[in-house]
Amino acid sequence: MIIAIFVILTLLLLPDLYIYGMFLRNIPLVWKFLFFAPSVVALLSILSVKFFGMNHTVTTIFLFVLLCFVLPKIIFTCISLIAKLFGIWSISTYNVTTIIGIVVASAVSIMGLYGLTIGWKHLESKHVDLYFDNLPDAFDGYKIAHLSDLHVGSYGDKTQFIQRIVDQVNKENPDIVVFTGDIVNTEPEELMPFTQTLSHLRAKDGVFSVLGNHDYCLYGDRSRWSNVREGGLKVAEIERSMGWNVLMNKSTTVERDSAKIAIAGVENTGKPPFPKIGNLQAAVEGITRYDTTTCDKNTFTILLSHDPSHWRMEILPKTDIPLTLSGHTHAAQLKIGKWSPVRWLYKEWGGLYQSDNQQLYISEGIGGTLPFRFGANPQIIFITLHKRVTK
Repeated sequence: MIIAIFVILTLLLLPDLYIYGMFLRNIPLVWKFLFFAPSVVALLSILSVKFFGMNHTVTTIFLFVLLCFVLPKIIFTCISLIAKLFGIWSISTYNVTTIIGIVVASAVSIMGLYGLTIGWKHLESKHVDLYFDNLPDAFDGYKIAHLSDLHVGSYGDKTQFIQRIVDQVNKENPDIVVFTGDIVNTEPEELMPFTQTLSHLRAKDGVFSVLGNHDYCLYGDRSRWSNVREGGLKVAEIERSMGWNVLMNKSTTVERDSAKIAIAGVENTGKPPFPKIGNLQAAVEGITRYDTTTCDKNTFTILLSHDPSHWRMEILPKTDIPLTLSGHTHAAQLKIGKWSPVRWLYKEWGGLYQSDNQQLYISEGIGGTLPFRFGANPQIIFITLHKRVTK
């Protein structure tokens, strides 16, 4: 922790000292105070978390200061130093380089301010049509409301935004609601202010959910739990009290006109350092074969699995499940056009992917442990299933 604090101090102070020494020595004292104040606030926020634990308000303040002040200062300093390094800092280019640095740093600051105030609550509904050869005729037109990564701890005890989500889902009158994990940040108790609101989600066939890596509460006070799954069991208990059907390595079926499809849910399984607790074989037992390239296609199966890396890791090579729904990546909560830095970590990170007759749809999620989103807006995915007509 001492090393981490030293690194943070360096990142906070060096850009401030550089900019002050190069440009701001002669400004009035009050402006000097305002210039250094964001770094002081950021440092105090870090120390507060260190000695008093995570706090929603402190985290929000730190993120605001980091994105709107500290990071732009670092970027400006880097542009200035690079210009000096390549020898292009001269009397003739001095003003141009300074202006470029100010413009880029200001753009980052505006981006941070937007993401913290508007972007992380700019809720979008996305409608998707998916086609399958083996979908029962009775389920042609079946509508799924796909939610993921609520991270309700980031909203404190304010329920207005969650109420908007519930209202939007219910307005669409889906056949089923599925939630693909990460309903909390660090503790099961974060969910308590929202249970009444979330219990009002409505769908003809009910609400189904799985646990994500955060739902095992591994990032908070782990001393509370005797094993890695205990926090997750508490989260699942609260979800069940809301009327949700929590699928922990198991499956169930829904019916239409004597036809059935299976809804299977697996506990979190993905790449390290995230917990690998799922048991796909148990989740699909009785509805499809496992560990074979030739699976039973009589039962159309929808699998809920939080981490999309599970798809290539086990689902593709060992099953023939036609549709997997995931979340987890959040598109890094930062997307410019169709590009997101999360693509450096995940081959599949947002939207629809297909391999032969198997499809994966990844929600970019709704919330996040940090209340910031730019470009990757909170989203509700409405998926309509269709029977593919072959000529």
